Amino acid sequence: MDADGANPVRLTNNPALDAWPDWSPDGTKITFKSDRDGNLECYTMNTEGKNLINLTKSPASDEGGAWSPDGTKIAFDSDRDGNFEIYVMDADGTNPVRLTNNPADDYFPVWFPEAKRVQPQGKLATMWAIVKQSR
Repeated sequence: MDADGANPVRLTNNPALDAWPDWSPDGTKITFKSDRDGNLECYTMNTEGKNLINLTKSPASDEGGAWSPDGTKIAFDSDRDGNFEIYVMDADGTNPVRLTNNPADDYFPVWFPEAKRVQPQGKLATMWAIVKQSR
């Protein structure tokens, strides 16, 4: 698509739900959620809609997908532990780590610009940030 919105290009073409795209910081990949494999998963593809990769490969619902500002991590939400919590994985889908553990659902993670904090949204009345710990 042109910068002015003209000439849109369809990147996916299947009966599945493909939604919530997020461009990588370097502009070479897009992460999105899809149910093309029977349940919601996080995927990446290149900007031409090729090289589709299922990052999460889980029987749970894995949704969202927000690139860290440095492009090394992707935050997402999943109900793999009973209710929706925030997770972060490496950009290739490895090393998923749960960041939240709340009785209410946490979802729609957003990174702070310095790439050290993830802001969840959810059913809790108070908004808070999770500090990414270096290993």
